[in-house]
Amino acid sequence: MATNPDNTANCCCENFFIFEFERDHTLNGKLKIQQIADQTGLSISTVSRVLAGKSNTSSKARDKVLECAKSQGVLNGLSVGRLMLTNIMIFAPARAFDVRSDIFYYKVIQGVLATTARHEVRVRYCAMEEENADAALFIAKMSDPLTEAALLIGIDDPHIHQLATEMGKPCVLINCYDRHMRLDSVSPDHQTMGDFACDYLFSQGHTRIVTLQCLRRHTMELRLTGIRQAFSRHHQTFNDTEHLLNTSGFGAQESELALLNYLDALPEGQPLPTAILAGGDFMASGVMAALAQRGLSVPGDISLISTDGFNLAEIHDIPLTAVLVPRDELGTEAIALLQRRMLRPDAPFTTQLLQGKLVVRHSVRKSSGRKAVSHPHHLYDPQPDR
Repeated sequence: MATNPDNTANCCCENFFIFEFERDHTLNGKLKIQQIADQTGLSISTVSRVLAGKSNTSSKARDKVLECAKSQGVLNGLSVGRLMLTNIMIFAPARAFDVRSDIFYYKVIQGVLATTARHEVRVRYCAMEEENADAALFIAKMSDPLTEAALLIGIDDPHIHQLATEMGKPCVLINCYDRHMRLDSVSPDHQTMGDFACDYLFSQGHTRIVTLQCLRRHTMELRLTGIRQAFSRHHQTFNDTEHLLNTSGFGAQESELALLNYLDALPEGQPLPTAILAGGDFMASGVMAALAQRGLSVPGDISLISTDGFNLAEIHDIPLTAVLVPRDELGTEAIALLQRRMLRPDAPFTTQLLQGKLVVRHSVRKSSGRKAVSHPHHLYDPQPDR
């Protein structure tokens, strides 16, 4: 009789897993995979497939095996490389699913997909507002038997966080926070990165620093807090009117207009800033365009640093110095937190903060100490007195 190669491969894989499981995971030195099968009334083959993270088992069988294994503490030592999930639901703002609308969140999702690609995991999606989200839709998606776990990307709605807690399924927040500390979360360390980026400018001799930020979310407020900390540590007073330009978004055009208005409003004779800290690469692009309109160069007249660094490594042929914000890594760490919650359901909830990385290119120079001054902007050449 002919042998199906796929069946042979599956059998070998399961037999290997049984051997590894029996060798490495025992309860009081006695419990083996056969005993899990006996306790659940399932076959050894089914138990091994569930514990190997295979998807070709029924949800009922899977739940029975995992419940038994959890109750006996068997899962505590399993490798995180064996993903114990087969279906994950991602909730995120609609723009997150379009690279042209929100490249940051889009890349976070790509990180999730890359991490789950080597496992038999189905990833599904649901668009949801950041605030005032559709609670009925969330409940419906979470109640779906196919949804074993969830990732919430950039969802700030506290009611959704409460519902996620009550649903009883593993859930991890990405780049958002549960103020009541009931959910695991992973986020860039925005506060430290703001502090670090500003501190770098101070280390290069800059003291007249303007920061251009979009403060529409708490995460960006944290970044501004870090910037304020850097000012304080260097014995400088941070004044919102003098040092902060606040925009409603991260686009280049709005950033360009905000800086133009700022430059044109400077009193005659007041020194220009020596450095600008932009909240993202597209914002930095707007800064560069505004400075060019006023005849100012980067870094010759004003230095420029971004907290992003992935989207536009070079702007107007000027390589951009930046603090790289973790992006793809957020998805990888979120999956690891889901796995941790599956294996250790009673573990304390955790907030994981990922650090950034400084990439020094050519848009920041050491401050010379000179005081550049702005010049009055005229639509036409000034006419001599008559």
